[in-house]
Amino acid sequence: MDKLRMQTLDGVQDNIDKIAALFPNCITERKDAEGKVTLAIDFDKLRQELSSEIVEGREERYQFTWPDKKKAILLANSPINATLRPCREESVDFDNTQNLYIEGDNLDVLKCLKETYLGKVKMIYIDPPYNTGNDFVYEDDFAESTSEYLANSGQYDEQGNRLVTNSESNGRFHTDWLNMIYPRIKVARELLSEDGAIFISIDQNECENLLKICNEIYGEDNCLGVISNINNPKGRSDDKYIATANEYILVFAKNKELIDWYGFEPTEEIVKRYNKVDENGKKYREIDLRKTGENDLKEDRPNLFYYFYYNESTKDFYPLKEDINIDGYIQIKPQREDGKEGNWRWGLDTAKKQIDDLIPKFMPSRRVWGIMQKDYLEGRTLVKPTSSWTFKDVNSERGTEEFVNLGFDKRIFPKPKPLGTILRCIKLVTSGANSDIILDFFSGSATTAHAVIKANSVDFQNRKFLLVQLPELTDESSVAYKANFKNICEIGKERIRRVGKKIKEKVRSQEQRLDTGFRVLKLDSSNMEDIYYSPAEYNQQTLFTKTESVKSDRTSEDLLFQVMLELGATLDSKIEQIEVEDKTIYNVATNYLVACFDNEIDDSVVTAIAKMQPQYAVFRDGSMADDSTVTNFEQIFKTYSPNTVTKVL
Repeated sequence: MDKLRMQTLDGVQDNIDKIAALFPNCITERKDAEGKVTLAIDFDKLRQELSSEIVEGREERYQFTWPDKKKAILLANSPINATLRPCREESVDFDNTQNLYIEGDNLDVLKCLKETYLGKVKMIYIDPPYNTGNDFVYEDDFAESTSEYLANSGQYDEQGNRLVTNSESNGRFHTDWLNMIYPRIKVARELLSEDGAIFISIDQNECENLLKICNEIYGEDNCLGVISNINNPKGRSDDKYIATANEYILVFAKNKELIDWYGFEPTEEIVKRYNKVDENGKKYREIDLRKTGENDLKEDRPNLFYYFYYNESTKDFYPLKEDINIDGYIQIKPQREDGKEGNWRWGLDTAKKQIDDLIPKFMPSRRVWGIMQKDYLEGRTLVKPTSSWTFKDVNSERGTEEFVNLGFDKRIFPKPKPLGTILRCIKLVTSGANSDIILDFFSGSATTAHAVIKANSVDFQNRKFLLVQLPELTDESSVAYKANFKNICEIGKERIRRVGKKIKEKVRSQEQRLDTGFRVLKLDSSNMEDIYYSPAEYNQQTLFTKTESVKSDRTSEDLLFQVMLELGATLDSKIEQIEVEDKTIYNVATNYLVACFDNEIDDSVVTAIAKMQPQYAVFRDGSMADDSTVTNFEQIFKTYSPNTVTKVL
């Protein structure tokens, strides 16, 4: 029973809690006046979150830091002037698919997606660079040389001499990697839904640092666990001392109190344990009702200590709290192997209600009577995952086999992720019933897309993938380049095409429900010229002036997708094209957004759009046919759709 607080609300603590909800990375630890460790606000970090410039400041506190961390935070928060351009010719089923494949630097892409996809992604899986000492492809603004690193980290004595001579052990490579990964993890968190989760594959090189980053960004309380993924049971032969047999998967929830967490189907080994059958033909196994492990003594949980009384002759059997003697009945209590009194896993009320599922049984090895529970296989379709994955389908060799089975030379993409690893992550957090979005912004060979299509082909649900990959060039001497894959994106897109074709051949009866297509979009600079003014700066007097603000090489569809990002229409939205007076009108998400980017638009086109009563209507500046149309524009919308928000580019 909780005690009444009998005092007013602690306003300081309440404010700390509110800040923690908004900025979990700004919560630190300090000692109070009594020397007790307590939570506090890291005001330096909070100021940095609320500033568009680097904020200086340092005080003694528990923290995880490295040179240029502030720049990494600043980079995560800084805006960019970029857009995503559609590429129909490289897409599959562009007009109908809900899957997305985006080419470009993932940090910039994530920023482009942030507003529109805020809180909409159910699951993130990434397999980032493991920091094995090689240079990073992702070169952010703060990339530094060895000398710059040493200067920033203070690794010089007063005479200017280096304090650390071994460049591979001085932390430089850690710093480069941390500066690369931190802003990407930070921005990605904003895309996750409140019931979403992120899975990150990593090896021992940066596992510790990555865990600290995720603890900071997500909060330690939202760590669901660290999985040891046994992907190479024989161990790596090139390891000098200990042959590495595993990688790690870090699992964090956006809010673990809200997450839907599922499990795996029981393995054949588990199913075999259900070796008994009741009178109704249902399979079950017997498990001990006595609690084991922590808090298994009577004094730990007195409410879980009670007695069962059993008559061997009549088979009469019931639980009681009282310690009494009943003629003809055996008294059974939860007794540990050391003879001490323990407790049961069930409370007394539960035992009374489910007495038919309990069996009194003599334990010859312990020479005591115990109570066994009938644990039925039926209804137990999912098994809680353990922290060690030894499944055959997570073996790295499987990843290569799956890639080769699609007709690829294994040398085209070395060590693709095993399909089973990502499928198991998908099974843990998605049911597929809500059109969940699954994001991978280090998509590589597109195993995540393969996994999503595979999962949907099994339960015929509508999970959607959103892949992001830097178009990293392949080496001209490589097998990939000679096979006409000039960059990694081309490998990923081709894999999705082959996966879609192969899976649809196996599920022809359901192919109408299985989305194997994808829209390709490519990161590029803004569609607008430098003279571009924000729509908020326009008024009725300046509306539709003849100032060209769109770059000459951009199409109407390019403009449409930038507008979709700006106005919150997801990039997989249904797009309908309508022709009115030889002008093309785009209807996005059934009247959510209606746009026309043609010139010489007259009253009839404006009226047609207004009659559709969209939430947003967007036009190109300078697009009205004459002054009369400009004059009539506002009145037309007041007449037919007064609630429509009108904007111009």
